[in-house]
Amino acid sequence: MSAYDLAVIGLGYVGMPLAKEATGVGLRVAGFDIDPRKVDALTAGRSYIDDLSDADLDAMLRTGFLATLDESVLGVSDTIVICVPTPLDEDHRPDLSAVRGAVETVGRHLRAGTLVVLESTTYPGTTDEVVRPILEEASGLTAGTDFHLAFSPERIDPGNPKFGLRNTPKVVGGYTEACRDRAAAFYGRLVEQVVTVSGTREAEMAKLLENTYRHVNIALVNEMAIFCEELGVNLWESIEAAATKPFGFQKFLPGPGVGGHCIPVDPSYLSYSVRKLGYPFRFVELAQEINERMPAYVVARVQRLLNRARKPVNGSRVLLMGVTYKPDIADERETPAVPVARVFLDLGAELVFADPHVKRWAVDGVEVPREDDLEEAVRRADVTVLLQQHAAFDLDMVQERAQLILDTRGVLTEGDRVERL
Repeated sequence: MSAYDLAVIGLGYVGMPLAKEATGVGLRVAGFDIDPRKVDALTAGRSYIDDLSDADLDAMLRTGFLATLDESVLGVSDTIVICVPTPLDEDHRPDLSAVRGAVETVGRHLRAGTLVVLESTTYPGTTDEVVRPILEEASGLTAGTDFHLAFSPERIDPGNPKFGLRNTPKVVGGYTEACRDRAAAFYGRLVEQVVTVSGTREAEMAKLLENTYRHVNIALVNEMAIFCEELGVNLWESIEAAATKPFGFQKFLPGPGVGGHCIPVDPSYLSYSVRKLGYPFRFVELAQEINERMPAYVVARVQRLLNRARKPVNGSRVLLMGVTYKPDIADERETPAVPVARVFLDLGAELVFADPHVKRWAVDGVEVPREDDLEEAVRRADVTVLLQQHAAFDLDMVQERAQLILDTRGVLTEGDRVERL
């Protein structure tokens, strides 16, 4: 019998919820990572994941969960799931270096009969064309014959109180039918519904389709926000009215830009695949252009607010409220607050921020002062920019005390001192 039922590679926002769910159903789980700080924190019972409390982690440790830097645990595990980052490089091309590194590590320890699953978001063909050859060459084993290989895209939404790993359907595609069935049986122990597709490419494409859909629709309402302001149309009201239609419409809201681990990155993986065929993916590229210009538009709107008060941006005290990429979590990945802050700093603003989930924040190496007293902060600021509507913010107080406000989330009442994006 193997020492572990499951080894998770990558102990981040995807890997740890998976490990938690697996230990919860009685599986023996090991977590492997190359970052000693993560391993030390987990071993000491300190969680750094929004959706995993210290109490959750303590329960995992008491049931035998092991966080380790020792890759040999992979050789004594029945199933290995790879949950490592897949960012973009400086040229906005897919960076699979973490995936390749993880797969090479697996290959050194791969045994016959093991199930290997990639959960990291990537372009169609990665599992078959990148992962499989590395595993086969390193191990001398053959996928589909000696070991099982599958792709199952992560669908973790940090901070979502309604949907977690267990009650979110799990898409699974295998290199062969037998690989698919083995992976479906594994995930069937952890989640309420497994959705199988005919191959790994279809599973890889499903993830990209989900986030490209969101990316394009957010770009649509962002562009509408720009011209509706010029037309004198309250777009927020129009969106709420349209959302009363019980069919054919899904509500998306404008904002200061897109952030997080998916929307700013995943569509670029899809457009990369399309460009390899010799075609431009115009919808995605246009959406990227629109969403990337929103931070500059936010600053332009703030400039107009200050101008009406006869103040320049240069020297004005600008308070950014909420610098994470979504409400009520500490995750700052790809947050639009960074490009917004970058423009304000370039224009000479005296920039400060308030965020109950972020203790220190720097932009391009420049530390931005943190305001602990929100009421005093909004009173002193020449203009307040609401970037993220954390539940901890007293929005009634902000509306009452702030000198000028640009609300990028549509949660405040417009008036002489308050404008919505």
